Amino acid sequence: MSASAKLDRIDLKILAELQKNGRITNVDLADVVGLSPSPCLTRVKRLEAAGYITGYGAQLQLRKLGDVLLVFTEVTLSDHRYDDFSRFEAAIKNVAEIVECHLVSGGYDYLLKFVTNGVNHYQSVIEGLLERNIGIEKYFSYIVIKSPFVKHHYPIERLFGQDD
Repeated sequence: MSASAKLDRIDLKILAELQKNGRITNVDLADVVGLSPSPCLTRVKRLEAAGYITGYGAQLQLRKLGDVLLVFTEVTLSDHRYDDFSRFEAAIKNVAEIVECHLVSGGYDYLLKFVTNGVNHYQSVIEGLLERNIGIEKYFSYIVIKSPFVKHHYPIERLFGQDD
């Protein structure tokens, strides 16, 4: 199965289930998707080899560990050449507090998601980025007050399944 191969409904079911429960046993997964264990495991291995499955991990409840502050930040770069975008992305890639980076269309260039342990920590990180002179013209910060829900899985079957 190449990365461009079309996935069938069973492959999509496997992906949908694994992103909800990465610790599911192969026997239980096979039962959920309607296969016997051996062909199910073969499909999972093929999906991994083709790069559809990039890893498995635990989802943490950060607030149980201590105080956290989520901040979404709009960033506008001063210049818009390819090298400006590349330089900015390279500079922020290893900033531990930035957990998401999205190049977007519209009134600004990037939407960043920061996780810090408070306003002072966030301010320290953003000031450090400004001091590095990586092309930030302006930024706007939005502190998250409450997250009624956060989904950690995509609606795979709704997005890519066949309408029956």
